[in-house]
Amino acid sequence: MRDVYIVGVGQTKITKEASIRGRYLASEAIGLALQTAGFVKDEVTMLVVGNMMSGILANQQQMGALIADAAGLRGIEAATVESACSSGASAARWGVMSVAGGHHDMTVVCGIERMTHATKEATTAALATASDWELEGCYGESFISLNAKIMRLYMDTYGVESEDFGHFAINAHKNGMNNPNAFLHKEVDMEKYLNSKMLVDPVKLFDAPPVCDGAAAIVITTEERAKELCSDGRPMIKIAGSAIGTDSLALDRRADKLFLSGVALSTQRAMQQAGLKNEDLDIYELHDAYTIITTLSLEAAGFAEKGQGVHFGKDGEIALTGSLPLSTMGGLKSRGHPVGATGIYQLVETYLQLTGQAGVNQIADPEHALVQNIGGTGATVVSHVLSRCS
Repeated sequence: MRDVYIVGVGQTKITKEASIRGRYLASEAIGLALQTAGFVKDEVTMLVVGNMMSGILANQQQMGALIADAAGLRGIEAATVESACSSGASAARWGVMSVAGGHHDMTVVCGIERMTHATKEATTAALATASDWELEGCYGESFISLNAKIMRLYMDTYGVESEDFGHFAINAHKNGMNNPNAFLHKEVDMEKYLNSKMLVDPVKLFDAPPVCDGAAAIVITTEERAKELCSDGRPMIKIAGSAIGTDSLALDRRADKLFLSGVALSTQRAMQQAGLKNEDLDIYELHDAYTIITTLSLEAAGFAEKGQGVHFGKDGEIALTGSLPLSTMGGLKSRGHPVGATGIYQLVETYLQLTGQAGVNQIADPEHALVQNIGGTGATVVSHVLSRCS
């Protein structure tokens, strides 16, 4: 297996500009990624697209071929990957395998999602298809209600209050203020968090992500080509680990509703591939769609004991200057969560951190990062470890 490197990244500003078609969002992100990589467009032989809901909300499938055409890549191998909210990172996983396995030397991975052109009811129903439809979705469960069940169970089990989750949202929104591509530039304090609208008890407005549109892309290649492209002195960023862990879609079929097995499995696999331990990490870019998922991810990934994840970061550990920065560019909470694109936004932002291009939000000299994207309430978890090599 060959080593795989990221050499180009691109992202669009996350918005609610419903009139912009998905193919144009995606082609813009791909164009930016190819531009930052260098003159490599003619070398690209594969495009992998991560998307969840285009077939439902836009009556459009075959996103791979559609976007390849729109981006000026007609004729190359192209396909779409779907794994709910982790579709973007799953697409990246397939892209990594294409280069690592020697099938392609230069692959583009793009995540794209349009959500705001449809009605709120249609989007909510489409998102619910990532749950177990037979056991959950057809009974009216939504992702807000499912996360509310988990959050309530956690609060009752460990005797914590709503305010114990607030610092995760506060941190994300603080970081998002300085991200020009973030959807929400809104600073949040504990008072605003606690007084925000109740969505489904105990999940409040600032416990959940906004509905929005966006696209992001990365260009990945071999070590040999990466060295040539990075001969200008920019750091080489290696995808040192790439893995997926799964669990049942339905909460009631899980052995422990308060343990994300998919997070544990994918973290262990990716970190083992990278030859790293948790203490080696400088960034944990986790899937903070809901504050309860942040809590459970910290526990399952091994950064906190069960029942203690909710308290992690209260002393500043998750800040940009802390021991384990989270949501460094605003996370899903502030940057936004265009579901099929989220995993690629995370990789783009982490690449910027590792190459010293994160602007005001730059972490001091980061070398290793764990990037994690979750589908559903934890059924598909994709973990990538990025490492700076020079």
